[in-house]
Amino acid sequence: MGLTVAIVGRPNVGKSTLFNRLVGRRTAIVDDRPGVTRDRREGAARLGDLDFTVIDTAGLDETAAGSLEARMQGQTEQAIDGADAALLMIDARAGITPLDEHFAKWLRGRETPIILIANKCEGEAARAGLYEAFGLGLGEPLALSAEHGQGMGELLDALRPLAFGAEAPREDEQEDDEQEEAEQSAPLQMAIVGRPNVGKSTLVNRLLGEERMLTGPEQGITRDAIDVEWICQGRTIRLIDTAGLRRRARVTDRIEGMSAGLSYRAIQFAQLVVLVLDGRQLLEKQDLTIARQVIDEGRVLVLAVNKWDLTPDKNAAMGRLRDRLETSLPQARGLPVVTLSAFTGKRVERLLPAAMGAFEDWNRRVPTSELNRWLDEMTQRHPPPMVAGRRLRLRYVTQAKTRPPTFVLFSSRGTELPAAYRRYLINSLRDDFDLPGIPLRLLVRTGKNPYSPD
Repeated sequence: MGLTVAIVGRPNVGKSTLFNRLVGRRTAIVDDRPGVTRDRREGAARLGDLDFTVIDTAGLDETAAGSLEARMQGQTEQAIDGADAALLMIDARAGITPLDEHFAKWLRGRETPIILIANKCEGEAARAGLYEAFGLGLGEPLALSAEHGQGMGELLDALRPLAFGAEAPREDEQEDDEQEEAEQSAPLQMAIVGRPNVGKSTLVNRLLGEERMLTGPEQGITRDAIDVEWICQGRTIRLIDTAGLRRRARVTDRIEGMSAGLSYRAIQFAQLVVLVLDGRQLLEKQDLTIARQVIDEGRVLVLAVNKWDLTPDKNAAMGRLRDRLETSLPQARGLPVVTLSAFTGKRVERLLPAAMGAFEDWNRRVPTSELNRWLDEMTQRHPPPMVAGRRLRLRYVTQAKTRPPTFVLFSSRGTELPAAYRRYLINSLRDDFDLPGIPLRLLVRTGKNPYSPD
């Protein structure tokens, strides 16, 4: 029996839109009016390398016994009971409603593992609703946009352990051995991205040791996102060669636009992304755009500076690169940088160790006890600022998840913690726990220490 996932939630939060995206075609009717979906619908879904069955259900609502709506809810309950996991979806733009709270409480009493989905997170308007979702008591919400396909990589990370029989995600720091073994046995998704003609396909061929990809001086040779399984040092890696990404304003050809879409999709589903740069034109505007998207997706980013043998003044070029990274990508300070020549093979052997080191950091979990000792030191060294005449109190911090490392900070007035102080804490986390170059997330919640007897 394969993995079965039910999508549940109140009416009009986007359940059928997510169903259509997972099955790859518009089989469920989508409309702005609530109550369009009545019967539960099953479909064969694929997300990354994971195949499973997905069930679209009617919207959960408080109804009178014996009514059509009550019978619809009965169908939803059957779907939940028969599923291996349920995705509880909320509308992040609308925020948490009493109906969301009612059904979150109802779902917490059932045995089916629950993954909380905050839909419609494609803009800043959804940020407040995303933070409110922590109050439902179902762990960290996954920020998705079912309409635009954003956040599918995070959903894949949440579902993959369940497909191998692991427990539902937990917020504490105890690691599940079976889950770790399942994740290690799955192929590591590594996407090779960059501007046209920087040597992406040449690098893939050099790593594989064969002329697997077509290469040449012409731009646009690679169109599809080609994936090849590669076993290196006992680890199975799925290498994904992608088409070159130019600025959107310069893309006029329909096929190039489709190729770019596949490249961005490869970034969403990858775990590790290698951004290939031309050593003679280091970190141009388009390179920064790609890098920021990888970081925003929470993926591991490694910079491979290709054609290093053709770079005239290497010391000056590396200095310019470091300065540009410091000013333009401060949110991923300490990114791994590997200089190489894919054509000659020089220093290519350094790429994988650097990438795997960053990947291990991406999977790191810091014990809660160490985090709270660190928080005490940070607040003593630089206390939180005053807000409306009262000093903020930082009460407790814990790591909610890995991949990327995500920390939840409990504060007396969480939403009012200034952005500058958040950056101070994130930079300190990166330095004190040796997490260079990987994206870190710090979510601030209003509340007391959950383990305090007071």
